[in-house]
Amino acid sequence: MNADITFNFVDNIDNITASHWQNLNNASCPFLQYEFFDALEKSQSVCAKQGWQAHHLVATTATEMAAIMPMYLKSHSWGEYVFDWDWADAFKRNGIEYYPKLVATIPFTPISSNKLLSAQLQIQQLFEPLVEHCQQQNINSWHILYCDEIKAPLPKDVYQRNTVQFHWFNRDYKTFEDFLSTFTSRKRKNTRKERLSISQQNIKVRQLKNHQINQQDLEFFYLTYQLTYMKRGHQPHLSFEFFNQIVANMANNVLLIIASDEQEDIASALFFYDDNQLYGRYWGCTKQVNNLHFELCYYLGVEFCINNKLQSFNPGTQGEHKIQRGFEPVLTYSYHWIKHPGFRPAIKDFCQQEQRHMLTYQQQCRQMLPFKQ
Repeated sequence: MNADITFNFVDNIDNITASHWQNLNNASCPFLQYEFFDALEKSQSVCAKQGWQAHHLVATTATEMAAIMPMYLKSHSWGEYVFDWDWADAFKRNGIEYYPKLVATIPFTPISSNKLLSAQLQIQQLFEPLVEHCQQQNINSWHILYCDEIKAPLPKDVYQRNTVQFHWFNRDYKTFEDFLSTFTSRKRKNTRKERLSISQQNIKVRQLKNHQINQQDLEFFYLTYQLTYMKRGHQPHLSFEFFNQIVANMANNVLLIIASDEQEDIASALFFYDDNQLYGRYWGCTKQVNNLHFELCYYLGVEFCINNKLQSFNPGTQGEHKIQRGFEPVLTYSYHWIKHPGFRPAIKDFCQQEQRHMLTYQQQCRQMLPFKQ
């Protein structure tokens, strides 16, 4: 590594200029834009009080900023989607602190992307500086979540974890029916039946892009977003002010779909998109309607991709029900280092077993896809 590179950690995105950030950000992914992280911090959706203290890595040379990796000091494991609760419990049972931990991720957003913004450095070149920082600052572990796969051999104390998500891929489909023509007859019939049921229930749907989203639309969306969390007994992670900022400052990346019954709005789904990909993020409803979740969150997203020539659609984590609707299993990657040497053998063994399980699971899911052989 270039010995002239210095690594620092900043506890507020205001310490990084938007121009520096965007100069290093070559990705089209909307979640890596400066405005997204700025909205998280300015809205207090992400802050020390919420257990998400910004601790962004900044690498500099004598003449320029060389890299940024968005990172957080965490006092819990909520909002990450790579679950390490069992690890934390094992530490607790042995009277050892698991937190704080240092996590490179996009908060509440399990989207695979290169979390390192840099043209000069590879992510594995940060392992040593991260270990050194954790040792010096009494941080008990570091974790890089939902990043690109590292092909190079890993150091012996850095462990890879995998999860499986379900993504849709555009194989030059001209219409939704063109996509359906790749299904077996039974699966094709089932999908058509689900979609037809929406109009049979007299549900109307409107799609709003960017500046078409007004305050009333956004307030209705946030109501449904809150209800989704409250049904599970949780408080929502993101504040209304966060979404307000996003719609104002990232207007070219937002799609809101709202369903209504008898001119009363009853459900909504919020998506982000770039030139290549659609990302399904948040869904909620004030009234249960048969198959409406599938229509708003999956089928209309697929149609949007086909109509706008987007290459893929990531609808979010989990959900085997996506498989029969044409969403294919893909592996995600994350990398982990644990300071306490006594726990490393058990965690390494866990990660290796999990990797084997996820590969098997991915193959099993492939067998369940609706496509013709």
